[in-house]
Amino acid sequence: MQKSPQAIDFALKETSPKIGAGSITGDKLSCTYDLVEQMQYLYVRVVKAKDLPGKDVTGSCDPYVEVKLGNYKGTTKHFEKKSNPEWNQCFAFSKDRIQASVLEVLVKDKDVVLDDLIGRVMFDLNEVPKRIPPDSPLAPQWYRLEDRKGDKVKTGELMLAVWMGTQADEAFPDAWHSDAATVSGEGVANIRSKVYLSPKLWYVRVNIIEAQDLLPSDKSRFPEVFVKAILGNQASRTRISQSKTINPMWNEDLMFVAAEPFEEPLILTVEDRVAPNKDEVLGKCLIPLQAVQRRLDHKPVNTRWFNLEKHVIVDGEKKETKFSSRIHLRICLDGGYHVLDESTHYSSDLRPTAKQLWKPSIGILELGVLSAHGLTPMKTKDGRGTTDAYCVAKYGQKWVRTRTIVDSFGPRWNEQYTWEVFDPCTVITVGVFDNGHIHGQGGGGKDSRIGVRKMGEVQLAVRFTCSSLINMLHMYSQPLLPKMHYIHPLSVIQLDSLRHQAMQIVSMRLNRAEPPLRKEVVEYMLDVDSHMWSMRRSKANFFRIMGVLSSLISVGKWFDQICNWKNPLTTILIHILFIILVLYPELILPTVFLYLFLIGIWNFRWRPRHPPHMDTRLSHAEAAHPDELDEEFDTFPTTKGSDIVRMRYDRLRSIAGRVQTVIGDLATQGERFQSLISWRDPRATTLFVTFCLIAAIVLYVTPFQVVALLAGIYVLRHPRFRHKLPSVPLNFFRRLPARSDSML
Repeated sequence: MQKSPQAIDFALKETSPKIGAGSITGDKLSCTYDLVEQMQYLYVRVVKAKDLPGKDVTGSCDPYVEVKLGNYKGTTKHFEKKSNPEWNQCFAFSKDRIQASVLEVLVKDKDVVLDDLIGRVMFDLNEVPKRIPPDSPLAPQWYRLEDRKGDKVKTGELMLAVWMGTQADEAFPDAWHSDAATVSGEGVANIRSKVYLSPKLWYVRVNIIEAQDLLPSDKSRFPEVFVKAILGNQASRTRISQSKTINPMWNEDLMFVAAEPFEEPLILTVEDRVAPNKDEVLGKCLIPLQAVQRRLDHKPVNTRWFNLEKHVIVDGEKKETKFSSRIHLRICLDGGYHVLDESTHYSSDLRPTAKQLWKPSIGILELGVLSAHGLTPMKTKDGRGTTDAYCVAKYGQKWVRTRTIVDSFGPRWNEQYTWEVFDPCTVITVGVFDNGHIHGQGGGGKDSRIGVRKMGEVQLAVRFTCSSLINMLHMYSQPLLPKMHYIHPLSVIQLDSLRHQAMQIVSMRLNRAEPPLRKEVVEYMLDVDSHMWSMRRSKANFFRIMGVLSSLISVGKWFDQICNWKNPLTTILIHILFIILVLYPELILPTVFLYLFLIGIWNFRWRPRHPPHMDTRLSHAEAAHPDELDEEFDTFPTTKGSDIVRMRYDRLRSIAGRVQTVIGDLATQGERFQSLISWRDPRATTLFVTFCLIAAIVLYVTPFQVVALLAGIYVLRHPRFRHKLPSVPLNFFRRLPARSDSML
């Protein structure tokens, strides 16, 4: 059976790029950078110049260097009135685009009208040496400058290093690239490849026990006291104390997420609810997290008393009261938990925060980001569509970002990265984005994601090298999360709230890096909107449930065919097997496990040949209606017009009505089971308990094997002895009362 063109278009495709993995070559890169295609580059490192002659009237010069190769031209920054400048800047020219045989390196004097030539150095590309890591970097040399006629200038030398290399060269990430020659100024920093590390996240547990000697302003009323805690952008509060005195008690836990280095203190305020919308501050304390005890297990930490500061206004001045109230706390940094910052359904890292609790790695994951094909235009420039694509990959705490390929629908990155793997049941996330900051848009632009509907293909090479097979297999017997998640589990609501706090911290920290990994990119990679409503995801999850139940439905249909003697030979064999199992019940479990073993061996022929990946068919991305995708990507709260919102609301009400009906039907069946012995229908319950008494007596005096044999033969009886009407037990069950008739 042939796949439809649409299915093939969305399927995982196996390619055969020219990479070194699995091949024996004499190139040193075949073992160190072998998951990507080698791309040749001409590197020019401009280090410094000395004794440059003056060109201005004042006898000084404002020098800069221009590196020219054919139509490509890169320039360094210029210095004012400096004859011995230092640049230490590298330029990389792609060999595939070189259309010249001579490299020109010109030193010029910046001028208002026309820049003057101070001198130049020429290189024949055939004479340029080749360097392959891990060779040491090529040492730069001094070159005497020449004028346009080829004569040596009187004074002036330039220190340079020129060599042919590949993208494995350590100069590659920070070099100016000829592929991005149109980018200048601040935009250059935004196109470079970078490796980022997520900040180290901790759970902060604050156990608020009690307070003493509070001083409410109105002493004639019983104070309604609660504690508010603030850490950065996170805020939480306790319930109002049940003991309405000046010595209230809570014994309540508040949880926060903090990232190293700890920049902001924990602020606790004790407040009194004096009116429905009015709270009076009774005291305040600041606790720096650097001084907080770090806990690795479930043992409680020591409690501490903290003084509460209270300020009052006297004659227009803010003064601190001398009498101090106190608050009793147990506060710690919980290092035994894994701080979730990704989707709760899958994660790239499951280790606890405390490094002392980490287990040794089980292997190395290597990712080669080769190229992308058929990308769609994401923005308009000079009246035509364009895309400036870069790739981001995230595994564990390490994020990688490839360089941006400017104005290309088929970018070739060919960059390779590695990660340590500590758990085989983890995922790596890869995304392709359009760079919206290469032309100095500042903070106004956003880096658009390329995905959901088919908007291109990305070519990857992935390799996992296991250091110890026994250790990896042993991991399958270990708990998925650190033990603190099971000894002192956090509630689902707590985990969801803490996860979103962690996401915000990670996105803000990476957005402050240089070049920044934009907030919208980090949030998309961390699946920050996974809890939001999506028609597409709802359909996908429904069909996932049907896929799980399909095997049970198939077994039910097969058993129905057995009972109805569709194939008499099979039914007779089932009768014989059933009788054997009843007579020899000790064979039941071995038979079940043998059957599962044979099914597993039989299915080995259809095992997946490719690593798991984003499945567009499973996600219903290929068949999603444009309005459904527009709704999925809408902001929260919505920014759409009232007509669209009304249409979507009516559609959601229709879907919710069907879900409501299904849930009601499930509740009805459950209530019927409960009514068997609840005496809501006295006659039905009388019949049921009488049947139970008779059944108990019969089963006490009758061997179990006889009962099982008779029941099995009755269920498997021939259709000639069956009736089309429902059975007596089913009729009795359907007549049992439910609470649906009591609902409004």
